[in-house]
Amino acid sequence: MLRRIVAATVEAMGYELVGVEFHPRQANMLLRVYIDGENAITLDDCQRVSHQLSGVLDVEDPISGSYTLEISSPGLDRPLFEAKHFVRFAGAMVRIQLGEPVDGRRKLVGRLLGMRGDDVVITCSDGQEWEIPLERIEKARLVPQL
Repeated sequence: MLRRIVAATVEAMGYELVGVEFHPRQANMLLRVYIDGENAITLDDCQRVSHQLSGVLDVEDPISGSYTLEISSPGLDRPLFEAKHFVRFAGAMVRIQLGEPVDGRRKLVGRLLGMRGDDVVITCSDGQEWEIPLERIEKARLVPQL
């Protein structure tokens, strides 16, 4: 429900919703929303979305308790949330953190090959190819190539 509310608001404003992170801590809960657009995202863009989304979230009230709303551009180390992101950035270097170890590893860094079915496929520097089920990925980010 939360993602649906955020997506509807962000997309109605003409931005792309990259992803939503919710960190439900006992104190200082955090709702982080990543947005993108045709042009580089500015501080003004983030403020506009924050203002609009705050109002919608106050009315819809999908989160009980107080929390901090943070609007951010994806940045150079762009987070990857959905299968379409892994397809779009095939060929890029990625850093993946898994919720549970796969073959004894929780962190992988390698070249993103894309998707194979429901699995994210990467090749690490040792040449080993990994197929990781998307639902097992806790975090994934592009590695900036400067």
